[in-house]
Amino acid sequence: MTGQTPPSYQPTSSRRELQELVQAQLETLLAQQNYEGAKALLVPVQPVDIAEVIGNLPEAMQAIAFRLLSKKEAIEVYEYLDSNVQQALLEEFKRQDVLDIVDRMSPDDRARLFDELPAKVVRQLLQQLTPAERDATALLLGYKPNTAGRIMTPEYLSLKENMTVAQALERIRSLADVSELIYYLYVTDDARRLSGTLSLRDLIKAQLEEFIGNIMTTDVVYVHTDTDQEEVARTIQRYDFVAVPVVDTEKRLVGIVTVDDVLDILEQETTEDIYALGGLESGADNYFQTNLFTVARRRVSWLLILLLTNTLTSAVIRNQEDVLEQVVTLAAFIPLLIDTGGNVGAQSSTVVIRGLNTQEIRMRETLSVIRKEAIAGALLGAMLGIVVTVWAFVLQGNLAVAIAVGISLFAISLIASLSGAALPFLFHSLKLDPALMSAPFITTAVDVLGVLIYLNVARWILRL
Repeated sequence: MTGQTPPSYQPTSSRRELQELVQAQLETLLAQQNYEGAKALLVPVQPVDIAEVIGNLPEAMQAIAFRLLSKKEAIEVYEYLDSNVQQALLEEFKRQDVLDIVDRMSPDDRARLFDELPAKVVRQLLQQLTPAERDATALLLGYKPNTAGRIMTPEYLSLKENMTVAQALERIRSLADVSELIYYLYVTDDARRLSGTLSLRDLIKAQLEEFIGNIMTTDVVYVHTDTDQEEVARTIQRYDFVAVPVVDTEKRLVGIVTVDDVLDILEQETTEDIYALGGLESGADNYFQTNLFTVARRRVSWLLILLLTNTLTSAVIRNQEDVLEQVVTLAAFIPLLIDTGGNVGAQSSTVVIRGLNTQEIRMRETLSVIRKEAIAGALLGAMLGIVVTVWAFVLQGNLAVAIAVGISLFAISLIASLSGAALPFLFHSLKLDPALMSAPFITTAVDVLGVLIYLNVARWILRL
């Protein structure tokens, strides 16, 4: 390798700095067509980091860098690549190159890739897979998206109740290379129904002639093939599992969902919730690899709805023009009031939505949660109202206007907290996404009611 030293992975090194170093060196070597140097550079790098480095390279260099990897490395790295990069590489490779990689991927990762590809390409690839891999992939694709059946892997180790420990150990040795997980073992009866679990530690400690049925744990936590993937993630998180077994309607073991898949699910669900809170349509594509027209289309829907509903605020202001004409200084505080109300409502809704998603809050607790948020809103309104009353008087020198602003802010904070707490429960009960639906409705309620309250309070105090 000419003039380049492969970076070493020291525990004290920053992973991000190492990635940036590898990427800069790799890009330079590829530009110089020093492929041997580039290949040597990637030798000590972990597959997940190689995937990130390749994903950040210019498109023209991605396929070249990927081809420098050995077949074994390429299969492992490919599973970590962003779906858009995976698709771009598929188009670059010859058919046999594609099949070698896709055929040796784990079934759940392959199914995830196929979800991102056009149906025509998926059909072509399925036909070219080996019969065993085709059947395994078709099994997963047959389940609904975002369910345990779709994200599970059929590559697991199962034992029979009537096996001895010696037989079980021999089975593990023979199947370890084709199983995704061997630390936890699943026990089935003669009908393949899940009947127990067993850790590898307990198996090793047991006597060789002992039967598996005598040492297994019969209190099994499992999920069904149609269980929502978010519920699967919560189950693994709740019980600190490395994996959770998946059964069909007859309780036959059909696969497992591992913790690495759960981490991807949690990231995906969190991203969707954050997008929804911002009134955005969530998409599977990476934002930085999505064209601007698609980005705009995903954002415009709720903005148009908010634009139309905010005409109600304009209508309220028009109906109260006589108040504003007589005391022009009132208009200066309208943005302050509705913005503060919107922030208070957003805080309440964020707490409730997060609680519903993590199941820390149950529907039966609706009234107590709303009551608590209402009290919090009243306290916030009182504190903010006092501050803004003093500040308004300092700015305008009009005590009546300052008092009107303070009282209005108190009322708006209370209404915003009530709306922020109640609307997520309402939409959750209607089977709608609370994160997506709550924000625009809270904004509308606070804007319209806030202005209406403010101008009427001002009219009452100023006797206009």
